[in-house]
Amino acid sequence: MKSLTLLLAVFAADADQRNVDTETPVTADVIIVVGAGGEEKYATMFADWSKNWQAACKLGKASDRTIGPTAETRKTTDRDLLKQELDKQADESRSQRPLWVVLIGHGTFDGKAAKLNLRGPDVTASDLAEWLKPITRPVAIINSASASGPFVNKLSGPNRVVVTSTKSGYEMNFARFGEYMSKSITDPTADLDKDGQTSLLEGYLSAARATREFYQTGGRLETEHPLIDDNGDTQGTPAGWFRGVRPNRKSASGAAPDGLRAHQFHLVQSREEERLPTEMKAKRDALEFEVVKLRSRKATFSADEYYKQLEVLLVELAGVYETND
Repeated sequence: MKSLTLLLAVFAADADQRNVDTETPVTADVIIVVGAGGEEKYATMFADWSKNWQAACKLGKASDRTIGPTAETRKTTDRDLLKQELDKQADESRSQRPLWVVLIGHGTFDGKAAKLNLRGPDVTASDLAEWLKPITRPVAIINSASASGPFVNKLSGPNRVVVTSTKSGYEMNFARFGEYMSKSITDPTADLDKDGQTSLLEGYLSAARATREFYQTGGRLETEHPLIDDNGDTQGTPAGWFRGVRPNRKSASGAAPDGLRAHQFHLVQSREEERLPTEMKAKRDALEFEVVKLRSRKATFSADEYYKQLEVLLVELAGVYETND
């Protein structure tokens, strides 16, 4: 009981106390890829979505790089520019700073390979999987294109979050999820746990809900079903499987539930979150993950053993915040 009291006290610490740095640290690196629009109306939409992400990066003190219809693409293809940028992001000096890769545009699937349509050669899920191999820090890939479901299967892995607009490559109609996702990531009303910041999980759930409402309100056939994967089992979880920020169904693979890693990604952080150094965040995130894994195996322990192990984790978790204070 002492550990729980201590943990609550730490969480209730004054959020306005902040460490004063002479320089504002970069919180994350974000690569925004804007694909070929085709028709002008789609090109305009995609440009607007990218601007929403750029504004979110500015608000969240994240570095951002947009690859799309600019003058430089006349010399180098968008595909090559993306590979070059990911090569830079593999630099170990960036430590545990999260990398976000946001894909905007039209997608295609031929039964074997899922692609994002770019000006020039397209980029496939397999391309991205290969280029991301050297990057060991936390990575979030948000693919808001149609036919994006297979990106979950190819990119799922440890310390990664993958979000797609569709559940398979055969949902090929224009996907609107990207519009709502670009807005929800900074939307305070999407903050389900009321901790003063909207996580990637919360943004996904809000955007998925708005997407579903678009189709239901207009009496349209729902042609996109977003997925999120962050437990590395390559399966993905639909938004309907969550109650609040917790999944209410278990993975058939027996893996830890999806959602926790995504709930640890915040493009725009609260003041309390900003106070934690990167190393402490990594330790905090690892401990929270251990708590979730323990909770998922609760039925295999006696009550005494379960709460004994839980107490150890909670005390250590509280210590992370206490050390920072």
